[in-house]
Amino acid sequence: MFARGETVIQLMEKLAPKAYAVPDDRIGLQVGTLQKEVRRVLVALDVTQAVAEEAAAIGAELIIAHHALIYRPLKTLRTDTPEGALAASLLRGDIAVYVAHTNLDTAEGGMNDWMAEALGLEVRGVLEEVHTDKLFKLAVFVPREHQEAVRSAMFAAGAGAIGKYSHCSFNIEGTGTFLPGEGADPFIGKQGKLEAVAETRIETVVPQSALKAVTQAMLKAHPYEEVAYDVYPMDLKGRAFGLGRVGTLARPETLDEFAERVKRAFDVPFVRTVGDGSRFVRKVAVLGGSGSRYIRHAKFAGADVLVTGDIDYHTAHDADAMGLMLIDPGHNAEKIMKPKTAEWLRQRLAEKGYATEVFASEVNTEPFKLK
Repeated sequence: MFARGETVIQLMEKLAPKAYAVPDDRIGLQVGTLQKEVRRVLVALDVTQAVAEEAAAIGAELIIAHHALIYRPLKTLRTDTPEGALAASLLRGDIAVYVAHTNLDTAEGGMNDWMAEALGLEVRGVLEEVHTDKLFKLAVFVPREHQEAVRSAMFAAGAGAIGKYSHCSFNIEGTGTFLPGEGADPFIGKQGKLEAVAETRIETVVPQSALKAVTQAMLKAHPYEEVAYDVYPMDLKGRAFGLGRVGTLARPETLDEFAERVKRAFDVPFVRTVGDGSRFVRKVAVLGGSGSRYIRHAKFAGADVLVTGDIDYHTAHDADAMGLMLIDPGHNAEKIMKPKTAEWLRQRLAEKGYATEVFASEVNTEPFKLK
């Protein structure tokens, strides 16, 4: 059985929820339709003509890309322009394009965590918070003999986490009353007879990202035909998610030594560095993509060096003046997302019993050459 496009993206958004993207980022479905069966998926960093041809060659009906195919507003869609010709070839081949950009950067276990892991960092925090998962309290009334089943279902769906603790709840014993009316099919009691049942009020905290799943799990596990429950927001800060990562190396290395580590980690032929190559590096900030505007974030976080792409001349001078070292492996270092995303999605599809195959693009989309 092959997954439909909507199902593939539902799984993808468990890794990179849309809510994690920065405002106005170009994410989501950009070309084609998800309302079809998908036998093969291609994961790519960029969508170029070569990537489109690769997708067609392997029979992929869906490309999941990191960088948007349509980023700037289109005034026309002419097939005699490169962008128009690319879009036309995708549409002719019935190949959909879905983009996960800053939501994949921000996600735990996503782009920036993969980059930090590749560098051997013990992650301590993020460079910039972009999303906070709001907290809600869910309270439900359950017959006492069913409380454990309902509690377990909610915990398994994502409820009950407070800091480093899980399975957190508060439980109050009481008596529930109800009178089943005409047409009711009560689990306990009879139509027209007032019932009093020993019940437990279960209260637990739920992040907004898991609220729908937890509520559905609770309703499914609950024995009653009509479930009495309350959901209300909490005036507490939930889990914060952000761009970039800050972490430490197991042991200090010189900037020159660490630059070699960066080259190996991201499989790039060269890097640009700013700073004295003999200075030692211990605390590292890393940000996938273009990170020139994050030098002050890195300095404020106490980083010795910022690893990011697309550093411009004046930003390099500013960083040097403030004593922050830089390593620029180029924007294409983000290609680390291709095998990582493909493997993550491959596992989730297999867990669901789908035969849909997922491939990492083998096309090198690095536009720069070193002479």
